[in-house]
Amino acid sequence: MHPPSDRPLRKDAAENRDRLLAAAAELFAERGLTVTLNDIAHHAGVGVGTAYRRFANKEEVIDALFERQMTDVADVAQAALDDPDAWNGLLTFLEQALHMRYGDRGLNEIMNNPVLGEERVREVRDRIAPIITSLVARAKAQGVVRPDFDQSDLIFMQLALSAVIDSTREIAPDLYRRYLTMFLDGIRTDRAGFTPLPAAALTAEATHQVMTRQRRRGAGA
Repeated sequence: MHPPSDRPLRKDAAENRDRLLAAAAELFAERGLTVTLNDIAHHAGVGVGTAYRRFANKEEVIDALFERQMTDVADVAQAALDDPDAWNGLLTFLEQALHMRYGDRGLNEIMNNPVLGEERVREVRDRIAPIITSLVARAKAQGVVRPDFDQSDLIFMQLALSAVIDSTREIAPDLYRRYLTMFLDGIRTDRAGFTPLPAAALTAEATHQVMTRQRRRGAGA
């Protein structure tokens, strides 16, 4: 991929770039990463030539969206760390990061796309992991989470909840919050009782629909 230029874009060029990125995010969310740069240009309402002046190929679009997403996640993590209430900061980070990382199917695909390579994955770790480590350490220091809680536990909580989000987004998009609440009650130390669950459990029929969704799609294909 071509390294980004440090020279600022003209206003109209910057606006076209933003329109292309917004259009790409919408198309990736709807159709996955199979869309082309031509598709993105048409959806953005700009000429194909304009698209290719801003991005040489679709991979550069993916890279730019990834960079934007990582900046947003890092900003959320830093804001959580700046919150004087460690528990509230931890809760805010989890809720917002889950929504950003997994609530958008297109961005989730981008995050898992092999075109990003190991270097990009290491960049995420080096950029965000220290903030998460400090966030967890501060929560432990304030005594609001169990003393054996680790920053890696926070990562795996998000991973587990992402599976719930991906499976239930079409039937019960807020269901993951039920299990997030259960996880949080499992790590906090200052609760007198259980936090009311923000979403109802699925019925047996709805659970069956969720568990067989991929099978039905495969049969239809």
